[in-house]
Amino acid sequence: MITLASDFGTPYPAAMKGTILQRCDARLVDVGHDFPRQDVRTAAFWLREVLPEFPPAVHLVVVDPGVGTDRAALAVRAGDHALVGPDNGVLLPAARTLANGDRDVDAYELAVENPRSSTFHGRDVFAPGAAAVHEAGIDRLPELEGLSPAEDVVDLTFPTAERREDGATGEVLVVDDFGNAVTNVDGEVLAGLETITVNGESVAVVRSYAHADAGDRVVTVGSHGNVELAVTRGRGDEAFGVEAGDGVDLEW
Repeated sequence: MITLASDFGTPYPAAMKGTILQRCDARLVDVGHDFPRQDVRTAAFWLREVLPEFPPAVHLVVVDPGVGTDRAALAVRAGDHALVGPDNGVLLPAARTLANGDRDVDAYELAVENPRSSTFHGRDVFAPGAAAVHEAGIDRLPELEGLSPAEDVVDLTFPTAERREDGATGEVLVVDDFGNAVTNVDGEVLAGLETITVNGESVAVVRSYAHADAGDRVVTVGSHGNVELAVTRGRGDEAFGVEAGDGVDLEW
C-alpha cells in the first residue's frame, strides 16, 4: 500500500498516481489532498493522527512550500512504515508516532537528478521515490540505490501546554473543517468538570457535541485526546474568536 497526502487539490494528485502505477502495482489510498496550502504544521498534526491507523505502508506526503530550492528530499523508515516527502518537518511527528519514539526512525536523502520540473517534485521526485521504496520493501530501504543517510534533518515539534493547579495555558494547534479548534492541552484536565473558563468566559464541558443545544459554545475532548473548543452545529473558531497559533487560557 502507498498512501498519498498533499495540499494539491486537483488534478495534480492524479499525476503522482500515474507516475507510481508506471513503476509498481501498489494499492493507492488517498489520505487527503485538501490540507491547507503550504501549511506544514497543520499537515504534520493530521498525519500524526491519521497514519497510525494504517497497516504497514509507504506514505507519500507532499506539502512543500520549498519546492525547487535546495531543501532535501527524504525517505524515512519509521518502524514498519516508511514516509517519503520534503525535508521541512512534515514527516517527523508522524514518523515518531509510527515508530513509538525516535529510536526506530531513520532518515535517508533521496537523490534528486534532473527532475522534469522545478515546481512539481510530487510527480518528479517523491512519487518515483515512494514507488522505489514500495518495490524494494521497507525493511530494505537503507540498501536502496540513490539513498544516503540524511544529516541535519528539519524537525517539527508541537508546543507543550503549561499546566498549573487551577488551570492550563496552551495554544490552538489546528482548526478542522468543522471549525473545531484543537488545542495542545491534554483532555484529562476536563475530567469531572461541568464548566471551565476559556480566556475569561465560562463554557460548558460536554462529552460530545450533541450534549448541548445548537449554537451553544462547548469544550470537549476530541478524538485526538486534546481539549477542543467547539460549537454544537456551528464553528468553534468563529465563536471563540481563535485560529491556529492563538493562545488559550483555561481555568477551573
